[in-house]
Amino acid sequence: MNYSEVQHKISQEEKTWLITGVAGFIGSNLAEALISLGQKVIGFDNLSTGLRKNIQELQELGKNKFVFLEGDLANFEDVFKATEGVDYILHQGALGSVPRSLKEPLRYEEANIRGTNNLLEAMRLQNIKRIVFASSSSVYGDNQELPKIENQVGDPLSPYALSKKINEQMAEVYAKCYGIEYIGLRYFNVFGKRQDPDSTYAAVIPRWIKAMLHSEPLAIFGDGETSRDFCYIENVIQMNLLASCTQNEKALNQIFNCAFSQKTSLNELYQLIKTNLLEIDPSLEINAPEYKDFRPGDIRHSLASLDKAKRLLDYHPEFSLAEGLKKALPWYYKNLK
Repeated sequence: MNYSEVQHKISQEEKTWLITGVAGFIGSNLAEALISLGQKVIGFDNLSTGLRKNIQELQELGKNKFVFLEGDLANFEDVFKATEGVDYILHQGALGSVPRSLKEPLRYEEANIRGTNNLLEAMRLQNIKRIVFASSSSVYGDNQELPKIENQVGDPLSPYALSKKINEQMAEVYAKCYGIEYIGLRYFNVFGKRQDPDSTYAAVIPRWIKAMLHSEPLAIFGDGETSRDFCYIENVIQMNLLASCTQNEKALNQIFNCAFSQKTSLNELYQLIKTNLLEIDPSLEINAPEYKDFRPGDIRHSLASLDKAKRLLDYHPEFSLAEGLKKALPWYYKNLK
C-alpha cells in the first residue's frame, strides 16, 4: 500500500495506538497525525525532556481521542499499564544527543536500553503483535561508506549510538524467541515544528533558528563542511504509518533508514535558514557563524540510501530540506520571535 492508501485504511477503523515519548518533538507530531485520522492515542512520557505544552495541545486537539499517562519507561509497572488494550506501538521515548551521552552514559543504559527492553517484555505479556521504534543513523558509527545501507554498520562512537544498536538487537531477539513483529527506523536528523531549541543539546536547526531570530551568536563545530541528511517531520510520519500497517512480510523484523537522501553541509544549512528567515522578516540582524572545534563522537558525513525502504515499504518522502523549512519556519517565527 502507498501512503495515501495507508492513511485511508487507518481512518476507516479506530484503533488504539501507544506512543512513547509523546511529549517530545517526534512523538507529539505522530500523535497529532493519528488523532486527525480518527485514532485513539495513548501518550506515555516521563516529561524529562518532553514539554507539557505539547501534551496540552494534544488534549485540546484530541478531546476524547487522546489519553496521557505520565510514567517512566525504566519502570516496568508503568510500561505494563500503558500497554493494556493497545493495538499498535510507536516507540519514540528515549534520551537523545551524542554529546550528552558522553557525559552521562549510565542514564542512556537506563532510559534507552532498559526502557526498550521493558516495552518489548510488556508487549510479549500483553500479546501485542507489532512495534515500530525509533533507532538512529548514529548506529552506523565509524563506517565511512556513503550512502548508508542498512546492513553495513560500523562500531558505535557514543553511548547513545550503542544504546540504539542494542535496541535493534533486542527487538530481533524478541521476534525470534516470542514471535513479535518489529520495524526499526534509523532517523536521520529530523526537524520540524515543536522541536525544542532551548535544550542544552538541542538539534542544530531549531537552535540556529532561535539564534537568528534574536540576533544571538551561533556556532558551527568544525569547518562547516560536515554534512547531514536532514529529514522533515512529515516524512517521518509517513514512514511510521507505512511501517505500522505494512502487510509485506519481507518488511517485517527489519531495520530501515528514515531520511530524504540528500546531503547538506552545515555551511549550506546556515545560508538556507538565513535566506528563508529574511524572506519572512527582512529586518532581522543575523550574525555570521562562529567556528569551533569538532565535537567528539560526531560523524563527518551522513547520507541515507532509501532503496530498501522504497522497495519494501513503498516509502517516498515528500519534503526536501528546503521544502520542509518553508513549512516549519513560520511556526518557529510565530512561537520563538
